[in-house]
Amino acid sequence: MRPAGDFFAYPAAPDLIQLEADERPRFWVTIDTEEDFDWDAPFSRTGHGLGSVPALTDCQRYFERAAVRPIYLVDWPIVADDHAVEILGAAQQAGRCEIGAQLHPWVTPPHDEDVNARNSYTGNLPSALQRAKMTALRDAIRDRFGVAPTAYRAGRYGLGPETATMLAELGFRCDTSVRSGFDYRAGHGPNYRDAPLHPWWVRTGQGAVLEMPVTTVFAGLLGRAGRWLYHRTSSNSHAALARLGLVERIALTPEGIPAEKACHAIDIAIEARLPVLTFSFHSPSLQPGNTPYVRSDADLALFYRWWDIVLDHLSRRGVEPTNADAIWAMAERKGAR
Repeated sequence: MRPAGDFFAYPAAPDLIQLEADERPRFWVTIDTEEDFDWDAPFSRTGHGLGSVPALTDCQRYFERAAVRPIYLVDWPIVADDHAVEILGAAQQAGRCEIGAQLHPWVTPPHDEDVNARNSYTGNLPSALQRAKMTALRDAIRDRFGVAPTAYRAGRYGLGPETATMLAELGFRCDTSVRSGFDYRAGHGPNYRDAPLHPWWVRTGQGAVLEMPVTTVFAGLLGRAGRWLYHRTSSNSHAALARLGLVERIALTPEGIPAEKACHAIDIAIEARLPVLTFSFHSPSLQPGNTPYVRSDADLALFYRWWDIVLDHLSRRGVEPTNADAIWAMAERKGAR
């Protein structure tokens, strides 16, 4: 029996957030706003950089021109950096972005755990340590940005069975850590391969938290059965399945997903009548050389070109931007907490 408020006890139908017959879906842009570090190296409390922070200025200007209000899910090194707070704080105060929390446990105090792959997932830590890190990050964001965060993402999507209760206790209203269609158990992480794509209420003794899963769809000739096949074949087979047109997993991100595939995924999400499409990427991709997805200036130009194409497609399909506050209000209208 899973505890009340467990994100992995997937919802009953009444807790799913559904579109009304005359409603159109919306989308929001979530940015994992974090330090620069070598993704292939062992985890470390030190040795990271903040060279990509100035690139947040161009990113924010881009989305302002597109009339999109992104949410920057900031982690501890970002909150501690004066330049990052200056850039994002000014935009937040002007109502042009939102600030949420993203927890990387290995760089967030208190530093009472060993630094290793298993402990990089916050949900694997002892409950008291999880709560202490979440509290420290929440309070630091409040003190530095002047607003307490209400949206949360676990770094590496590392939820645990008690996370929802802790979030509710700490005043968070929305989580966006579930990456539907992905299974991280091989690296000591959670399994989301059967998670819903629709938002849902996670009810705890401290109140309800709205789960806004990161959007990933399965395309291909096999339709809904493709998801089942994908998770029952080895990773070495996935490229072949995609080439044959049978099944392909497509996440809504500019990191590693071509724009034309993302547009196809948008069409699938609209057909599935998802209320909100969740886009995501990592802020270090805003500067060449930090992530596998943006290695050069040409890659960075393609990154922004990706958004040109995808935002144009969303507009043509009648999918308008939204934000965390509006998502919460929409969910409240659709179901009592």
